[in-house]
Amino acid sequence: MKRARPLQAKLTEANDLSKTEETRKVVEGMVDALNDHMIDGIGAFFHKDFHWYGNAGCGVKENLKAFQDGWQRPFQAAFSDKVCVDEARLTQGQWMAAFGRQEATHSGEFMGIAPTGKRVEIRYMDFWKVVDGKIQDNWVMVDFPYVMRQLGIDPFQGLGWDGYGVGHDSSKKDSASTLSGGNN
Repeated sequence: MKRARPLQAKLTEANDLSKTEETRKVVEGMVDALNDHMIDGIGAFFHKDFHWYGNAGCGVKENLKAFQDGWQRPFQAAFSDKVCVDEARLTQGQWMAAFGRQEATHSGEFMGIAPTGKRVEIRYMDFWKVVDGKIQDNWVMVDFPYVMRQLGIDPFQGLGWDGYGVGHDSSKKDSASTLSGGNN
């Protein structure tokens, strides 16, 4: 870089490495509760100052109630028979990250798309910060364009960089192929 380098990793400067096992247990318990489709009792895993930071289409939720009402309830209404599978997890101190998929049935309206009954894969990445034994912050990236493509909608209108609109539907490629170095 020809200019001053930006400050990196500020949020993890004071990461308490002695909290690694506690963090792992809290997040694993919360994921189990999500797989049990828990909404009302989920507060047992979240800090009183909880914040959820989602990508476009998900939004930011400033507290637990906003998360429950603005994410959990609509998501469960749109996708039933849902199971969350973290494909990889990394935990260090107060921080944990995961990526994976949810497998679900499109049983309610999603992004204006009427229920199709199709089984879909919903890819995601999650980053959690645990404070005082509870999840205080959660950054989330959910691959909504991939879900929409599975439901027959191309949100990029053929202009994506992956060949979807030029006769090659890469949305049908499985993640194992991508993870093993397969071509897009």
